[in-house]
Amino acid sequence: MLYIGKIVNTHGIKGELRLLSNFSAKEKVFIPGMPIYIDNQKEIITGYRHHKIFEMITLKNYNDINQVLKYKGKPVYIKEEDMKISQEEYILEELVDYVIIENGEKLGRVKEIVYNNGNDLLSVSAAKDFYIPNNSHFIKKVDKEKKEITTENAKGLIL
Repeated sequence: MLYIGKIVNTHGIKGELRLLSNFSAKEKVFIPGMPIYIDNQKEIITGYRHHKIFEMITLKNYNDINQVLKYKGKPVYIKEEDMKISQEEYILEELVDYVIIENGEKLGRVKEIVYNNGNDLLSVSAAKDFYIPNNSHFIKKVDKEKKEITTENAKGLIL
């Protein structure tokens, strides 16, 4: 399961939820009919809109603020297989725990994704932790089967 955000509050009296999300593929998740998981309970998105810094969603069979208050403060997840992505595409969040390889040498393992004002960074755990910007100058290939990321020039980022 992939973490897509956290419900920070409700909005209005008709059961709309305010979600704070840095998820990299919002256009593939926040669509009507998409199943999401809150507290291991499957819910279906019926409505979506973006408002200020929030993703506003409504859920199937919920049309009153009192019905959705239980979700306030809860994390929201999605199953990767529910998203319609090709084998060549990848979601940034799924790169956590992938091994970083450069010139056949293992540099470390991705421990988290850091969102830094539009510059997404892979935080790599190694003897000395370091960051790799998520761009084609550094990331050359992502192998989803082997859970490996082949890089170029990343070794120079280790201080």
